[in-house]
Amino acid sequence: MAKSVVAIVGRPNVGKSTIFNLLIGSRLAIVEDKPGVTRDRIYGTAEWMGRAFSVIDTGGIDMDDEDRILKSVRLQAELAMEEADVVVFMVDAKAGITPADEEVGQMLYRAGKPVVLAVNKVDNLKRQEDIYEFYSLGFGDPVSLSGAHGLGIGDLLEAIAGKLPEATEEVYDDDVIKVALIGRPNVGKSSLVNAILGEERVIVSDIAGTTRDAVDTPFEKDGQKYVIIDTAGMRKRGKVYESTEKYSVMRAMQAIERADVVLVLINGEEGIIEQDKHIAGYAHEAGKASIFVVNKWDAVEKDDKTMQVFAQKIRDHFLFMTYAPIVFLSARTKQRLHKLFPVVQEVSEQHALRVQTHLLNDVVADAVTINPPPTDKGRRMRLNYATQVAVKPPTIIFFVNDPELMHFSYERYLENKIRDAFGFVGTPLRLLTRKKSED
Repeated sequence: MAKSVVAIVGRPNVGKSTIFNLLIGSRLAIVEDKPGVTRDRIYGTAEWMGRAFSVIDTGGIDMDDEDRILKSVRLQAELAMEEADVVVFMVDAKAGITPADEEVGQMLYRAGKPVVLAVNKVDNLKRQEDIYEFYSLGFGDPVSLSGAHGLGIGDLLEAIAGKLPEATEEVYDDDVIKVALIGRPNVGKSSLVNAILGEERVIVSDIAGTTRDAVDTPFEKDGQKYVIIDTAGMRKRGKVYESTEKYSVMRAMQAIERADVVLVLINGEEGIIEQDKHIAGYAHEAGKASIFVVNKWDAVEKDDKTMQVFAQKIRDHFLFMTYAPIVFLSARTKQRLHKLFPVVQEVSEQHALRVQTHLLNDVVADAVTINPPPTDKGRRMRLNYATQVAVKPPTIIFFVNDPELMHFSYERYLENKIRDAFGFVGTPLRLLTRKKSED
């Protein structure tokens, strides 16, 4: 089921990022903190009454507007109108209505998107009286918030939920592998899509995706059905913000949410840059099966060690995704393209792998015997048993005497032992620690 998208827009310094963090904060708590995972997120997941939806913080986007604030705000609002199902329009009770607020309001009104007007910095009763002037913006009853004190978030979530579109079920059968291509601009996403489809020529049809302006392309290879979720190249061109790097992250996240397998494209000619890590980090945190695809390999001067050296660079830069296989290819020449889909199929299967509880506990028990948990202030963690509770991604719970005693380094040790025993190639593992019931 595709998640709806909610964007938070508004001029600078109205508190968008604070409210964003409050909306998704409960979700962040369950995301593992591994070395190398970027934390400067602008995209997260919120939940209200059992309904999860994606949240975009446009305040985190550098529009490179050379201090032209109104231009920056206009671009952010335009971005939200393009991508979001619901827009949260943030204003500041202390400052009152500004020309920038009025301009954003006019744009949103013309766009016809559902809008929730949120008045932040309502930190006392006097400020509560100040919200009435915002009725003049024309978006109905404002929701008063205090990001500083964490007040009004429930009201905001309820207002958002009331404007979300009806949830839609995925249109594909369970045996179809949905593949998303992500990466920064100019890594060759569209070229790879064309190379894959041009080689197969078994396109069933073009189905309009649930992600706005994306196109899902089903095809079949060696008896396996696939769908490519294309996030670029088929979109409307000529947008001013087309080249902004963080906008590419938003597109990528919408595709990631719906995918089974994510291909993280890297430009072999240019090498790895920081933005590659940002984008790959979202695939990891979403718990998706992932493959690094080094494109434009035909343009790289090579000797017998070039591939090995580049692969090691990937491992060094993406410490949090050592589980992801690496495929080198050229979309332009179709060199090594045949190596991609056997890996796609393998990681898809591993993403859905379920291990029997007794086998899992045998491995964990052996791991603890070989390397017992370290002591902490004279106390030692006792690991009673483990069980896998979910797939896609595989999720394992360790039941222990005190979860506080599970050190991240020992958790990583257990993960390595589990991977050694069962594989889990290409998929993150979610490892949770719970206190064993005394019953």
